[in-house]
Amino acid sequence: MQPAATKENMKPQTDEIMFEVDSVNSFYGKAQVLFDLSFVVHRGEAVVLLGRNGAGKSTTFKSIMGILPPASGRITFNRTAIQDLPPHQTCGLGLGYVPEDRRIFTKLTIMENLEVGRQPSRSGFEPWTPARLFELFPNLGEKPHQYGGHISGGEQQMLTIARSLMGNPELIILDEPSEGLAPVIVDQLAQTICKLKAQGVSVILAEQNLNFARFVCDRAYIIQQGRICYENAVAELPQVILEKYLSI
Repeated sequence: MQPAATKENMKPQTDEIMFEVDSVNSFYGKAQVLFDLSFVVHRGEAVVLLGRNGAGKSTTFKSIMGILPPASGRITFNRTAIQDLPPHQTCGLGLGYVPEDRRIFTKLTIMENLEVGRQPSRSGFEPWTPARLFELFPNLGEKPHQYGGHISGGEQQMLTIARSLMGNPELIILDEPSEGLAPVIVDQLAQTICKLKAQGVSVILAEQNLNFARFVCDRAYIIQQGRICYENAVAELPQVILEKYLSI
């Protein structure tokens, strides 16, 4: 897998800030896990959070979605503050979430899983339909009536993303999307994320697979012990930084 972006085309489609996390602090009980965490995503951009296991990537996403509401700080999406909203309201505003553990409905078919995620279309965006999603994920289109529990792990990951897209999000969050997948599925997934970005969907993903991140993302934030410690264009991350924070 080779990076698809060059230095010239790695700029976001616009300078408009679509999404911002500003000085967020989050706790599990009395244990603080995020410390004044801040980052931004421009409209039309793909951003990756890079970090070791336990660095705070999943906790960041749970705080964004309202699963673990932050104790302080501000999160804005399309200029609307969302840090105090429950997950269903956050999704209703146009923010999609694909958790690390997938959480498909194993006793529902692929088509039924997609219907669970259906939300109204949004102005300026072509609505996602099963037919359109099956063009994006041909593997799913070959078995629309197969139960979620009877498809492969890679297909379950595709189904989770497809179900999120049925909500017609403007921004989609992917938590470790390539983890545990065969290389051929990882390549297919990377191409799919690039297609989503080309169709106007902004992306935030957490990854440990640097090659995957370089292929699909514009900018990278490195997170360590709940703090953002470095930011740069993903293709320009110095080796000394990768060795220091990611052991690469």
